[in-house]
Amino acid sequence: MTKRKLTKQQSRRIREQQQARLNRAKEQTELTPDDQLGPELIGQAVAHHGKKVLVSPHNGNSQQIIHCFVRANVKSIVTGDQVVYREHEGNGVIVSVEPRKTELVRPDSYGKLKLVAANVDFMLITIAPIPEPYPNLIDRYLVAGENTGIEPIILINKKDLIAGEQAEKIEQITQLYQELEYKVFFVSAKAGDGFKPLSQYLSQGTSIFVGQSGVGKSSIIKKLLPDEEIKIGDLSDQVNKGRHTTTHSQLYQFAQGGSCIDSPGIREFGLWHFTSNQVLAGFRELKSLEGECKFRDCSHEQEPGCAINRALEEKIVSQERFASYKRILNSLDEVTIQRPRH
Repeated sequence: MTKRKLTKQQSRRIREQQQARLNRAKEQTELTPDDQLGPELIGQAVAHHGKKVLVSPHNGNSQQIIHCFVRANVKSIVTGDQVVYREHEGNGVIVSVEPRKTELVRPDSYGKLKLVAANVDFMLITIAPIPEPYPNLIDRYLVAGENTGIEPIILINKKDLIAGEQAEKIEQITQLYQELEYKVFFVSAKAGDGFKPLSQYLSQGTSIFVGQSGVGKSSIIKKLLPDEEIKIGDLSDQVNKGRHTTTHSQLYQFAQGGSCIDSPGIREFGLWHFTSNQVLAGFRELKSLEGECKFRDCSHEQEPGCAINRALEEKIVSQERFASYKRILNSLDEVTIQRPRH
């Protein structure tokens, strides 16, 4: 259908309306005199809605949300940030961001780094028998967690569907990561099983749920937060890949303490912004052997005196994990990273 052409008067009116909206935002953030703003208050960014950031005040009222504009001199804000804001006429103005304890960053396929969340304590790597779990994807999240100070946890959903070949694969995955001293939880969002121990653990901090679409991240959060409006999608019957149901990161508070961030599903997790040393540090069993090779610049291929090759021969390190490490290492040059200028 042919688009209707706007008249000059209509185009001018649209431009004036857009400029008026920009001016109102600027007045809120830049032109409001400080003496008209309330005292400085502390809160947490729980979501972005357009040009506004939704902030939960640290006043004990978890139900209160302040819609805040952001001053131009404030660096980018992400879900989980602790912010300082001042209220004005029912809204807020964010004037600064507190230093971050942790940052979860991932690059897109064009190499542009994107900050996903801040001040996260636990990374819930969520898998399920359907869609089929891939250890290399799990390892990518583990590398990210190990290098950011975020504790990775393996969360297996849909335990009611584990049977046959799927049961064998889930058992192999469970044994592999438990031997590496990662915590593993089993739940069934559909049946409501396994949530008490998970809930108790998550009450200790802020968590983020990551993993393939369709594994049930939003369904799990819905069970943990039954009173919240959380969209839940069905698994696609055609390709066994979940449909994205979360369009932006959102932070929710648990009644028993702690909080969680529901982020858009990530099918792939690129680590192109990491160095080879950081990748090695993301594999606990390999990191423990660091510095034990005969040669300082050992590539862990065929060099004599390689501690990792010796550990492979002695089955201290699994061939599967080493292959996963090499696969990640070989992918580092696939995308050129566009690092932000300071």
